[in-house]
Amino acid sequence: MTRTRVLRVDLSAGALAFEAVPEERRRRYLGGKGLGARYLYDELSPGADPRGPENLLGFMLGPLSGALPGESRYAAVTKSPLTGAFLDSYSGGTFPDRLAGSLPDCLGVLVTGAADEPTALVVGDGEPRLESAADLTGADTVETAEAYPDAAVACVGPAGEREVAYATIASDAGDHHAGRGGAGAVMGSKHLKAVVAHGEATAVPDELADLHAEYADAFAADDAGKWQTAGETLESIDFAAEVGVLPANGWRDTANEVGDIGIEAAAEAAVEREHPEDDVPGGFRVETDDGETVPRGAAPMTLGAGLGMDDFDAVAALGEACDRLGVDVITAGNAVAWAVRAGEVDFEFGDEEGARRLIGRIARRPDGDELADALAEGVDAAAERYGAGDYVPTVKSMELPAYDPRGALGMALAYATADRGGCHRRARPIEEEVFREDWDTARRVEAVVGAQNARAVLWSLVVDDFAGETLWDDLGAEWLDALGVPHDDLRRVGDRVWTLVRLFNAREGFDRAADTLPPQFAEPLPEGEAPAAGRAVDPESFERLLNAYYAARGWDNRGLPTADRCSRLDLPTDALDRPADRPQADD
Repeated sequence: MTRTRVLRVDLSAGALAFEAVPEERRRRYLGGKGLGARYLYDELSPGADPRGPENLLGFMLGPLSGALPGESRYAAVTKSPLTGAFLDSYSGGTFPDRLAGSLPDCLGVLVTGAADEPTALVVGDGEPRLESAADLTGADTVETAEAYPDAAVACVGPAGEREVAYATIASDAGDHHAGRGGAGAVMGSKHLKAVVAHGEATAVPDELADLHAEYADAFAADDAGKWQTAGETLESIDFAAEVGVLPANGWRDTANEVGDIGIEAAAEAAVEREHPEDDVPGGFRVETDDGETVPRGAAPMTLGAGLGMDDFDAVAALGEACDRLGVDVITAGNAVAWAVRAGEVDFEFGDEEGARRLIGRIARRPDGDELADALAEGVDAAAERYGAGDYVPTVKSMELPAYDPRGALGMALAYATADRGGCHRRARPIEEEVFREDWDTARRVEAVVGAQNARAVLWSLVVDDFAGETLWDDLGAEWLDALGVPHDDLRRVGDRVWTLVRLFNAREGFDRAADTLPPQFAEPLPEGEAPAAGRAVDPESFERLLNAYYAARGWDNRGLPTADRCSRLDLPTDALDRPADRPQADD
């Protein structure tokens, strides 16, 4: 069935209604990130409080949801309470499939307003409805999922209820998270405890069966499929250590070995793989004292090396705590690391129990706990409140993950221009550039712009990040055409979506001044044998690279899309009206 509608939910009024999505909008934005961004741009006033009832929270699907190989995903789209910028965060597992099956003709759910008490949105067992979830107040993500045993659940834990700026939306009892940027805080501010999907996963349409089999085989044979089969995202920590870009001890040091927290340790500790029956079996499921967890690559990076932990069981336990509380492991690990380096806690790096206690305090945010309250707003907010050093690097107030950008200037550009802040998923040129000596400005810009645009398309289709590599050549056009889904030229769609998000951020006050890296990256990495050893980000070279990036995108020297560029992409220009007294960057 073609997806042509959205479900509107106004929690303040307790009203639910289906609404058609005009074909022109579907052609231009597809679904997922693109469609969510367009609704957010059109309906949210500049300067709106991310935690206010006016903020929009979208649970967005794509026109191919349930049909593609790999794991289905949904996009949580909103304005971030951590950064104040656009936010799209993605999560997989069974929830996206069952949400798609519950709303078979819908491209998503758009939530506004705020309920008077904790509330659940229930879909897929009749007409969509809202029901009280007050009895789940304070419940963690596992306990909340267990309250709906016959459904797939996306929910917030205590961190979301307390509006921690990097709270997640958890699904599959905490195995999967829409993690970065605080979509869970937005959900919590609306008193939306859970979205409950009773519908069954949609079957692959008959007309796509052969295509699905062909691409599933291609994915299993592709480098991305082999990489995921070998170790899922845990492969990334071994890679980061091997090439010399794995920060340790709160970005104070660089680790060149993963010790007992890498992929070998995970494989040894695993009781099974996440999808043991599949050709690409997913993550490693391991046991902890509190149950089971599926550690992703970010856990050993930021909760392991980042906190000086060299024991996989300790890392898994910390990850399980974050999963149940509903906090992003990347920001949580960085927040603890900042507190240790700032001398604001009574424990040192390597202390699992101390880190666990502090993460619990942050997530539950008890009244009167000044440190927990500060850290709950992110590292930049804590540094400002305490007047302490900028120990942990951020871009647009989002803490960086564990790929140190000094290893590749293209990665520095990718971080600086990422639309949601310091994110390594928008473009990852470091995976190739770190091994090369011949990359010049043009090659770096081409790699970053190309990846950003391509992923903007794939995230509008909401594909599996890894299986999506097999769609890279035509960006899914073959699939859309097979289903008869109308669409514009997909490379143009990617450029349009990326530029629209830039317009949203520009309207919120972000421009070139926000496309920067912390000055610590001008200091070289330690010398050694790793490919990245001794490298640094030269500020003048970076500024020239940023100029070239803006020129390639058709943006001016302030980092704003030009009126001509907007016209060519059929985009609005109201965000380009800037106050006359606002300082502008020099040419």
